[in-house]
Amino acid sequence: MNFRHRFCKFALGDLAQGMTFKAILFDLDGTLLDSLTTLGTCMNQVLESKGHPTHPIDAYRHFVGEGVGKLVERALPAGATAAEVASGVDGMREAYQAGWNIGSHPYPGIEDMLRELETIPVKRGILSNKPEDFTCMIMKTLFSDFSFDPVRGAREGVPLKPDPSSALAVIEAWGIEPQEVLYVGDTSTDMQTAVAAGMFGLGVTWGFREEAELRATGAHAIVDTPAEILDCLRKSL
Repeated sequence: MNFRHRFCKFALGDLAQGMTFKAILFDLDGTLLDSLTTLGTCMNQVLESKGHPTHPIDAYRHFVGEGVGKLVERALPAGATAAEVASGVDGMREAYQAGWNIGSHPYPGIEDMLRELETIPVKRGILSNKPEDFTCMIMKTLFSDFSFDPVRGAREGVPLKPDPSSALAVIEAWGIEPQEVLYVGDTSTDMQTAVAAGMFGLGVTWGFREEAELRATGAHAIVDTPAEILDCLRKSL
């Protein structure tokens, strides 16, 4: 199956002849959910409460993506201690619990894409580095019209992406091969996860990071609109 079609801005190699996608696995923040303002605002509240300088919201594009611990570490002043990071994580969880739904919403075209995806016979899942309790809460609240199984977020004792452990566990539960999974994400973390797990990495350009980052970290294809995700999926069927 050749993936050098018009909908792919760029591709790395071809899928094996006759291979089809049996599942699609989505990242959440920056892929389905526009949450940058919410995350930045909540983290800035924590910084202000501790007397630290805040950051422009756009700076958070490069702070997020690798879990709340890394977000806090990057947002705090250089040289922050482990205790300060731990306190910041607690503060961020508290701030996000209170304000997660202020300003966060699906990207334009996402709901239409997911609605159409419901008609295609593939398995659908979510794999996020956001804490699992928040991941599940958001999916039940903002994406309640759509079915995903499983919905996975960051859990104690489970390595975060780009470690492929969680992705491989999902694939094993589905009972399919890694190359039969279309993995959709918006950061280097997502593309590295896809590569490490042996999945087809589809990078999206409307999220938190630049196209060049997606290319450099192993994306098999790049799309500019949610509708093109469906094109990519259908081309393999």
